[in-house]
Amino acid sequence: MGQTREGSDADTGASSGHVAVLGAGSWGTALAIHLARRGFDTSLWARSAEHVADMRAQGKNARYLPEAPFPPRLQATADMAEALRDAQLVVCAIPSHGMRDAMKQVAVIQRDAAAPPYYLIAAKGIEVDSLASMHEVLQAELPPGHRERVAALGGPSFAAEVAAGLPTTVVVAATEEPVRLAVQRMLSGAGVRAYVTDDVVGVELGGVLKNVIALAAGVGDGAGLGQNARAGLITRGLAEISRLAIKLGAHPATLSGLAGMGDLVLTCTGGLSRNRRVGIALGQGRKLDEILAEMGMVAEGVKNTLSAHRLAAREQVEMPLVATMHAILYGGLAVRDAVDLLMGRALRAEREW
Repeated sequence: MGQTREGSDADTGASSGHVAVLGAGSWGTALAIHLARRGFDTSLWARSAEHVADMRAQGKNARYLPEAPFPPRLQATADMAEALRDAQLVVCAIPSHGMRDAMKQVAVIQRDAAAPPYYLIAAKGIEVDSLASMHEVLQAELPPGHRERVAALGGPSFAAEVAAGLPTTVVVAATEEPVRLAVQRMLSGAGVRAYVTDDVVGVELGGVLKNVIALAAGVGDGAGLGQNARAGLITRGLAEISRLAIKLGAHPATLSGLAGMGDLVLTCTGGLSRNRRVGIALGQGRKLDEILAEMGMVAEGVKNTLSAHRLAAREQVEMPLVATMHAILYGGLAVRDAVDLLMGRALRAEREW
């Protein structure tokens, strides 16, 4: 389990067919641009008709990726049935808290589809109340015959760089080999190289939990704790992610790969990381509501912290960084008190076998 393999170089040529991308935030838009550049006729679905009209008028998503013009094969739509019609691949890039409702709509539209498409989960989150992963949400809501065709996307991949065609490596996870290889071939090319794995749990949890650690890294940077602290936090954060993910069935190698260490390092250090930016502002003493209102974009780590804290409690896994971020975000813990709390924990071995 957890093994990766590459498709051949012949798999990365031009493609054809129809792809639907659900969710017109920065990540969904970037993936839509990439797939259109690959040669697919691509529908980018947004819930807001006003947003769609603006994208059509400007030929770009000025709200989220203003520097990335749409390729000719990309068309925005507010009609989900139109977006899904004859799609070979459905990219699910809706924020995690809205995924279940969107999949209920998809299920109604797709119930009588002649040929089920592949589904690629591009959202990184766990439902706060049910603690279900996005893969579990799609398994519960999609019609029979569609559930076996679901994959999850992970790896270090800022939306703006994917949209710009800069080199990016990602990993596609699916339990069924034909599914992961088919999605790998569709994604690979035009700047993106996709690897595959059967470790859906590891890829999903790596993507979710790194957002919480990125918030913490940002808090440290905003509070001026230094680069030593940041490096230590990333390393100990990976240990926490690994403890919980392995407890839930992930393969250890996944957490040292693209969906684990790769995504964690990028999100904790990169200037384009929304979660890190939120953390920096918190470390500077600003209020969370004010920060999020100013950004106008989703920082998944805020909700991920709540779900990760609950998941760790359910599984009885010690996650001090997650617990500390939960206390900062939801318990009013001051940043300086949080540092003292972490540094004053009982001494222990780095790795307990």
